[in-house]
Amino acid sequence: MSFAIGQRWISHADLELGLGICVEADMRRVTLLYPSAEEERTYATDRAPLTRYELKVGDRLLHINGRVLEVTQVDDISGTLSYETVEPETGETFTVHEQFIAPEVTVNTPYDRLLNNQLDKVTDFFLRYQTLAERARLLSSDTSGLIGARTSLLSHQIYVASEVGNRFAPRVLLADEVGLGKTIEAGLILTQQIFRGRVQRALIAVPDPLLHQWLVEMLRRFNLRFAIYDEARFDAEADTFDFANDQLVLTPWSFIEHNDIARAQLLAAEWDFLIVDEAHHRNLGETAQTELDAALTQLAKLARGLLLLTATPGQSGIES
Repeated sequence: MSFAIGQRWISHADLELGLGICVEADMRRVTLLYPSAEEERTYATDRAPLTRYELKVGDRLLHINGRVLEVTQVDDISGTLSYETVEPETGETFTVHEQFIAPEVTVNTPYDRLLNNQLDKVTDFFLRYQTLAERARLLSSDTSGLIGARTSLLSHQIYVASEVGNRFAPRVLLADEVGLGKTIEAGLILTQQIFRGRVQRALIAVPDPLLHQWLVEMLRRFNLRFAIYDEARFDAEADTFDFANDQLVLTPWSFIEHNDIARAQLLAAEWDFLIVDEAHHRNLGETAQTELDAALTQLAKLARGLLLLTATPGQSGIES
């Protein structure tokens, strides 16, 4: 890029500054004054994020006095531009040096940037293309969301997580026997759903004794930072308590069952994914007998994705 005092330039990085005027330039640095923002910026000449502002015959020019003129001729005078113009309404002609172009110029749209020769480097385009292509490859991989877990995966866990995690809005009962890693499977499935952009808000409802176990497992193994919503939080936050404050929520059964206000808020909130641990202890569906069972049944209907975890699925009867 060749700089000369009086030239007009546009900064890619700060389009809101408007047109800048070159006020100082040497072999290493160039300084622009931005009249609209009343600021000066100094750039390295070899990597300045600047594009020369040049008008062509037929373009409209906004003079600093407010006149809108049409360019009829462009002359280069020692590296700066002088425009022969005509005012369409009156037919009057004017010679306007580029210094007198109004600085309030918007070039945010691709069309405007193209007309003003505000072009990116080809290498930048290919870097972005390669990045997006690699991202698409990773997202389409069958192992996406599986390889980041801090655990030694068993073959059946990988199969279950891959089979269920690749589905859109899965609704599944995980009924592995005790000790076969249902929590790990649930974490893998949830991680995949989040990784693929299918889940933003998730709720895990668990028996009270398992609350902190789930919190630690989700954080330590999957780096999922769940927020605990319980009576202690409800009392501490008082008027500001709201399930919408966090995207990943972990709550004990007792809180849902005994706090009417929290239960109403919970049902009013939108959830993309619901996980219920120890589901065999609950009577879900039409056989719901308690406030907790009814609430979990309603949440299961509202959430797009659902995981019920149990080691003894038949304990509460086939209907539940």
